[in-house]
Amino acid sequence: MLFIVRRIGFYLVALWSAVTLNFLLPRLMPGKPIDSFYSKYRFEIQQNPHFLDSLKIELGIPNTPIWQQYITYLGNMLHGNFGISYSYYPTPVIDVIRTTLPWTLLLAGSATILAFTIGTFLGIVVAWRRGGIFDSILPPVTIFFSAFPAFFLALLLLYTLAFSLGWFPLEHSYSGETDIGLNWAFIKDAIDHALLPVIVIVLTGIGGWLLGMRNVMINTLAEDFISMAHAKGLSDFRVMMMYAARNAILPNLTGFAIALGYTVGGLTLVETVFSYPGVGFTLVNASLGSDYPLVQALLLLIVVAVLLANLVVDLIYVRLDPRARTQ
Repeated sequence: MLFIVRRIGFYLVALWSAVTLNFLLPRLMPGKPIDSFYSKYRFEIQQNPHFLDSLKIELGIPNTPIWQQYITYLGNMLHGNFGISYSYYPTPVIDVIRTTLPWTLLLAGSATILAFTIGTFLGIVVAWRRGGIFDSILPPVTIFFSAFPAFFLALLLLYTLAFSLGWFPLEHSYSGETDIGLNWAFIKDAIDHALLPVIVIVLTGIGGWLLGMRNVMINTLAEDFISMAHAKGLSDFRVMMMYAARNAILPNLTGFAIALGYTVGGLTLVETVFSYPGVGFTLVNASLGSDYPLVQALLLLIVVAVLLANLVVDLIYVRLDPRARTQ
């Protein structure tokens, strides 16, 4: 129990540090974040000087000391108020996040689950049949694809499979020709657009899961309890899955929990290549457009997801490995 309390305290301090840095960085940068927004409405400001004052009020531009701004920022953050997005004006930042986050969870989440599941299962098989044909072919092939940067493989497959052959859509998350909603036509359209990015993410990520599971599985197969399971006359499949794989999968499970935390941030370059409207693509556009309220909110969202994932990993270790409780 003391270990869990210490870890929760550590993550609360880490979260407070991230929130504070998230607040300070835009305010310490040269110039004013709002300057880029003013340039878009230069004509309206020149025609109506009061427009600037009303704009400052609407966007929440404060004229108070920085410590008061910090307290206000913390209060607004706790209420889910991250201000107005400059690039999607007058849409609130929280509404932009509600629009983009589901697409990232669909794309990066499903791809991470697929890569973990396929890679872990193949790692079990090649370790069990080590030295065989699967062990000779699968690790080099998967590592070959993992060696490619995700954005490069995305560009390559986009040109060959989507542009040249026309097997997949070129961009975005849906075509716009179907009604958005829980209907089969829209769901199929969304799956068609997500399929190629998912293939890219799976191909570049499967090798790490396979090798990680293979290496731990081989060490587990040398343990005495595996020999005892064989001596009892248990089937090879049961020994492989219930004894060897069950004890070897812990490192992969903890890595999977962390990977799920990072899916909230999306794969920025992959989403950019496919113009997929997820968190990563939105973050790039917000950075290029100096949309500081949106950038701050997205970075905070990513930090919170990663910290929660690491906390879950710590709790898993405490549950599965009692030795962690004494650390």
